[in-house]
Amino acid sequence: MSRTETFFLNKETLVVKIIRQWFNRYFSDPEAVLLSCILILGFGLVFLFGGILAPVLVSLVFAYLLEWVVKRLQKLNIPRLPAVLIVFIGFLALFLLAIFFIMPLIWHQLVALFQDLPTMLTKGEKILLEYTNKYPEILSPDQLQEVASSAVSDVRVWGKAGLAASIFYISSVLTWLVYLVLMPLLLFFFLKDKDQILKWLSGFLPRKRGVLRQVSREVNDQIGNYIRGKIFEIIIVGIVTYIAFWFFGLQYAALLGFLVGLSVLIPYVGIVVVSIPVILVAYLQWGFNSPFGYFLIVYALIQGLDANLLVPVLFSEAVNLHPVAIIVATLFFGGIWGFWGIFFAIPLATLIKAVINAWPKHSEA
Repeated sequence: MSRTETFFLNKETLVVKIIRQWFNRYFSDPEAVLLSCILILGFGLVFLFGGILAPVLVSLVFAYLLEWVVKRLQKLNIPRLPAVLIVFIGFLALFLLAIFFIMPLIWHQLVALFQDLPTMLTKGEKILLEYTNKYPEILSPDQLQEVASSAVSDVRVWGKAGLAASIFYISSVLTWLVYLVLMPLLLFFFLKDKDQILKWLSGFLPRKRGVLRQVSREVNDQIGNYIRGKIFEIIIVGIVTYIAFWFFGLQYAALLGFLVGLSVLIPYVGIVVVSIPVILVAYLQWGFNSPFGYFLIVYALIQGLDANLLVPVLFSEAVNLHPVAIIVATLFFGGIWGFWGIFFAIPLATLIKAVINAWPKHSEA
């Protein structure tokens, strides 16, 4: 055998040895194999059948969140079934309020915004024209005309996309109606029969599952607090912002307040993105004068109170993740599952971190 062949043979043997050692370290424990199978199966089901299973998954999430309220009522010596009924009726009332009052209002303002876009663009063009007359070296009239033409073209594209989305929405009304009926029913039975469902699922798992218990404990402690806190933050920020916008008489107050509330889902980035339309609408409505200045002060005050007061109170047991990990998780899971991927990006990142921390490892001999 030549020296070259011996070299490559030794290299291959070394690589195989390293892979074997790594595999023995992380996958020799049966619990590690079980955890791997559960994670692969769970992510695979959501990725392949997420659309079909959407009502089930959403109902599970709400059941997970409302279980906390049910337990609080049980601590007040209220039996399980009456506690479930109280929580379910409260949830149903809020659910119907959102469906029949809040969402139609937001949809109406969204349609009005699309209808008013050409007028807003014309007004914005006049404002920019004044600046071009004062500072022609920054933006010439020809450049302004080019920007305006591009903006009008974009508005037309958005209008066609909005029309197509409306047609698609109308065609899928029946599907949404089925979901709206199924989700509350599933939620009720998930809350009512929680113990029986968990007992049935545990029958498929081995008795020795210390890693799973450790992961579930950390997930319950951190993710449960995070999701509950995030929902409270969305509601509080959205309502306070809407009241402030309504007080100032800002156009599309409900729509913009709703977007500001949702912006807290995406840390660091969401508030920057949503502030652009908020400030533009306010500027086009009032111009650069006193109401616009007071509006900016109040808006900045709301954001400051959210970041420095509300977040520390709601997230006293905060998820300990680096900002880079949060942004990467948001981009990755949002790209896979859209809105729900963004909403659960941090909980899923926390789950992965909990799995890594609890993963059984065997030291090398």
